[in-house]
Amino acid sequence: MATQEFYPHKGGIAVYAAEMAAAAAALGYRVEVWAPALPAGMPDREWPFRVRRLPFDGSHGLRNQWRMARELQLQGEQLQDAILYVPEPGPLLSMLVLQFFDNLPPGRLMVTLHGSEILKMGMRPLVNWSTRRLLERADRVSVVSRHTGQLLEEFFPGLAPKTVLAPGALRSDFVANREMPPAERRNGRTVLLTVGRLHPRKGQLRVIEALRALPPEKKAGIEYWLVGGHSKENYEPVLRAAAADAGFPVRFLGDVPDQALGRIFSDADIFVMTSMPHKLSVEGFGLVYLEAGAHGLPVVAHAIGGVPEAVRHNETGLLVPPDQLFTLTAALGKLIGDPVLCAKLGAAGRRRALEHTWKDNALALFGPPSSQSN
Repeated sequence: MATQEFYPHKGGIAVYAAEMAAAAAALGYRVEVWAPALPAGMPDREWPFRVRRLPFDGSHGLRNQWRMARELQLQGEQLQDAILYVPEPGPLLSMLVLQFFDNLPPGRLMVTLHGSEILKMGMRPLVNWSTRRLLERADRVSVVSRHTGQLLEEFFPGLAPKTVLAPGALRSDFVANREMPPAERRNGRTVLLTVGRLHPRKGQLRVIEALRALPPEKKAGIEYWLVGGHSKENYEPVLRAAAADAGFPVRFLGDVPDQALGRIFSDADIFVMTSMPHKLSVEGFGLVYLEAGAHGLPVVAHAIGGVPEAVRHNETGLLVPPDQLFTLTAALGKLIGDPVLCAKLGAAGRRRALEHTWKDNALALFGPPSSQSN
């Protein structure tokens, strides 16, 4: 596996890469992950596979693309009888140019696509042509949602025969634990939670706006918690200004280690993440919705991208159109005032979170090792 998004990088793609590597190892494959170097002094985690740290920082800049391309070229002989798995767009960008110098490794190629990279590569004619040529060379392509598969067919038609669905699943080390009922924790106050980087695409500002429009009696009994950092486009100051004028407490909890995140989920009552259309970025699936469901939290989200495949409307949560603020306010108000409905949706969310496993994904993409080169 060649990836520029891996621990300690945060985000759904980094989780996806690590889980797929672990699932392949559990199936019996000999797995080696090529990943960015760790920050100075940071120890690595223990992994059930080999991790080879390379001299780049994990961004998709030209320097890192060149370094990844160089590594693929140097290790061509090692990869001759191997499966090269590319779970995210960073290495894919390196290979777009490398393929024209006949320096791509001759082994089998597997690629996972998440959504946004399809738009970014597909809408630029020269990059579209290069990407199409590379994907046609791949032995198998996986997509994280049916929505992503539709985007792939729109921009790179003809790949359906070798495309498989490999959606997100609950993180293997994720432990759900709701220790106390909400009224015992916060004197009856309802906590709404968003977990995601502070970015316009994640829609935290829309949540504040929707909550601010609630009737005064409901607004008086809520708190809104935001977990996440890595603010972009001057978004955090905008959020903090809106929070100061919200009329209810808004807590910015920053980046939270994975081992502490479970307690925060347990202390919340409703999970809300309203992903928004933003430039050429799309929510391909949303692993965090499954994590919220595993804790029995009802979910409120926008019906956009692959989100409806992670959140089932009126079953595990409520989905609303992204351009209807009043509908979002109504959905939030409905859950805040109906603990019975919250419990029903949360129980279904627990079941939904366990429906699919990373082993299912690994089998769909790689097949059993007995029938493949390992």
